[in-house]
Amino acid sequence: MTAATSTTDTPVSVRQSLAHGPLGATLLRIERARRGTATWEEVHRSLSDTGPLIDGPEASLYLGAPAMAFVLHAAADGTNRYAGALHSLDGIVAAHARRRLADAHARINAGRPPTFAEYDLFRGLTGIGALLLRRQPNGPETKAVLEYLVRLTEPRLVNGQHRPGWWVSHAPASNPAVMPGGHANAGIAHGITGPLALLALAMRAGITVDGHEASIRRICRWLDEIRQHDTGGVRWPRWISEHGPAPTLPATPSWCYGTPGLARAQQLAAIVTDDRDRKQMSERALLVCLTDPNQLDRIGNRGLCHGYGGLLRTVHRVAQDAETPQAFTARAGLLTSRFLTAAPPAESGFLEGKTGAALAFQDADAIGADAPERHWDACLLLA
Repeated sequence: MTAATSTTDTPVSVRQSLAHGPLGATLLRIERARRGTATWEEVHRSLSDTGPLIDGPEASLYLGAPAMAFVLHAAADGTNRYAGALHSLDGIVAAHARRRLADAHARINAGRPPTFAEYDLFRGLTGIGALLLRRQPNGPETKAVLEYLVRLTEPRLVNGQHRPGWWVSHAPASNPAVMPGGHANAGIAHGITGPLALLALAMRAGITVDGHEASIRRICRWLDEIRQHDTGGVRWPRWISEHGPAPTLPATPSWCYGTPGLARAQQLAAIVTDDRDRKQMSERALLVCLTDPNQLDRIGNRGLCHGYGGLLRTVHRVAQDAETPQAFTARAGLLTSRFLTAAPPAESGFLEGKTGAALAFQDADAIGADAPERHWDACLLLA
């Protein structure tokens, strides 16, 4: 399956985008069909015009064949629905993972630095691993991705300095001036917190490889080294460069780069490594965000990536595993109110648009109660 010329006015790369295109919107239709407010025929129609699926180097959890596999898995929901298509896609995703892994190991063997596109959630092997963990948890490719992530966490020499294995040579998108020398990113979307969450989720599911727990602890130690404390609580910089850490204040408590995503990943890591101190620390860090209007006021809209939608869903997942869920339940009303008074996203998509905001809001009244039934947020590494 390869990309073909679009027969519509919408480029194939948009039609096959989980982040911005119809595939993301289909996740919302799936949830509504389950609740009886939409039909499965509507779901099927929304999947019928994606075109030949992208499965080349640019394919990822958020684009092309892997993205379609994620959405169809959600639509199947444990039934035989779309079984034939999913079987074909499983083979395509497995082959894609093997190609990506061969390139990644060749890069490590050659002593070159990685890029976000190699390992991150949106474009890289962490995203592919998140899909494999859902579709083929005991498959060889799933374990191979985990083995690669273990290797990624091993330190290496960069210009005579010991650096984390995920240290990239390019600058952060938010600050192109951080060059030369590159940086190590801490966020869940593009940084090492994504691999941390995936390693922890796999271990929680009983899927482990050699060095698995050691790599989780290695990442956690690095996060401890860059962690900062002040009267406003605990926080982490978005990245570290040769010039030092990125500024941590003022901070936006977003899923992608802020304390919420970092807190959830470390909570998961603490659960699987039986680290009660880390679990308490990560839960307290998120609670501080929820009680600090200076942080909440920096959230601009309802979206998942940077907005209240992502915060709501993260709080929901943290609360279900928290030592004191009622501490989060007590703040649910405030979060819901802020969500409703925030500006709706300008676009319609999943990651930064109205679709993702609607998905996050539909379970807002259950924070601290039952765990969300559905795992559409697996593509955010929250569950």
